[in-house]
Amino acid sequence: MPITSLQNQHIADLLKLDRKKDRDASGLFVVEGPHLVKEAIDAGLCQTVFAVTDPGYPGVETILVGEAVMDKIAATFTPQGILAVVRRPALRPVGDRILLLDQVQDPGNMGTLLRSALAFGFDSVVCDGCVDVFNQKTLRATQGAIFRLNLLDSPIPAFLSQNADLTVYGTDPHGGVPLDDVQLGQGRMAVLLGNEGAGIRPALLAMTATNIRIETAAVESLNVAVAGAIIMHRLRAKP
Repeated sequence: MPITSLQNQHIADLLKLDRKKDRDASGLFVVEGPHLVKEAIDAGLCQTVFAVTDPGYPGVETILVGEAVMDKIAATFTPQGILAVVRRPALRPVGDRILLLDQVQDPGNMGTLLRSALAFGFDSVVCDGCVDVFNQKTLRATQGAIFRLNLLDSPIPAFLSQNADLTVYGTDPHGGVPLDDVQLGQGRMAVLLGNEGAGIRPALLAMTATNIRIETAAVESLNVAVAGAIIMHRLRAKP
């Protein structure tokens, strides 16, 4: 029988994951919709599926709920009838291309940056004072990239002190080197992007080897997610 009460323990435990402190303490988060649920299952990270009708995932615990309960537990305005409790991806060794994010606050920007990082071979992402990557808006914007990236929550100076061999490329729309003129080295590298309004903190810009600007016409600067995608494509890991 489907669960029809919000007082059910499974539902109560699920709703706790709306709070960041409970997500952090448990190492769990919630994804919504068939696409993200399937991505979580394929990544081996799905703990429990909650659905209005049985989606037929063999070997995955599935709990059926009534439509009224789904309307309450879903974060989207128009629920898709399925969500899942998912384990955070385990940390992996940091690779050769890293994205450093300094106080990026918009969930849509964060999600787009994570998708672009995966697309262009930046396998590790370091977040310093950023929006929570496991909130629902960010998760939807990643379209599943969240499951295939190495995500670290760390002060950027501390991370760089432990990875002193990295060549760091920052962004400076006024004094940077034009992107097409950037000369790439052969070793490990990182791209540093900053807050939507304030940009990169000056103390962090002082740690870069080269600061980049994207030459534009008619506009002074680009949205951080757009700029980040362009730069990562230019500096991408070639297959």
